[in-house]
Amino acid sequence: MPMIVGEIRRYLRDNSAIRVSRSVRDTAYRVLQAKEKYMAEHQKEPTVEEIAQILELRREDVVMALDAVVDPVSLFEPVYSDGGDTVCVMDQVKDKKNTDEAWLEHIALEDAINKLDEREQRILALRFFQGKTQMEVSAEVGISQAQVSRLEKNALNRIRKEL
Repeated sequence: MPMIVGEIRRYLRDNSAIRVSRSVRDTAYRVLQAKEKYMAEHQKEPTVEEIAQILELRREDVVMALDAVVDPVSLFEPVYSDGGDTVCVMDQVKDKKNTDEAWLEHIALEDAINKLDEREQRILALRFFQGKTQMEVSAEVGISQAQVSRLEKNALNRIRKEL
């Protein structure tokens, strides 16, 4: 019997869609067993904290172990359908940072900055990427603070027109 159980565990561990380490998978099995035992004794589902306390593990380890044994879901998995349009997992997950619009804006901004002359590019880099004040930029570039202000304003206006 122990050999059969071991073979089944090995098969499940090695033939999963996502490879999870043996120690995490073993922790997951212990968590599931503790969860079943708790439910049999108390007729309610235990919280993550209760399982962690029973197994003397950190809460994070219990959560990671439970996540490790969950089958991955396709982004095209239907979540809801009322006969018309189907809502998929992908429709509910949105990455606001890495959108096509963000990439296009980044490319357009880079092109607009590249059209500036070298001194304007340097001033904008010092001001907005290195966070220096106009006085610090003026000392580094060798012009007055008023000139830095004027060049910065003109450069930003040219970038706005390009975008």
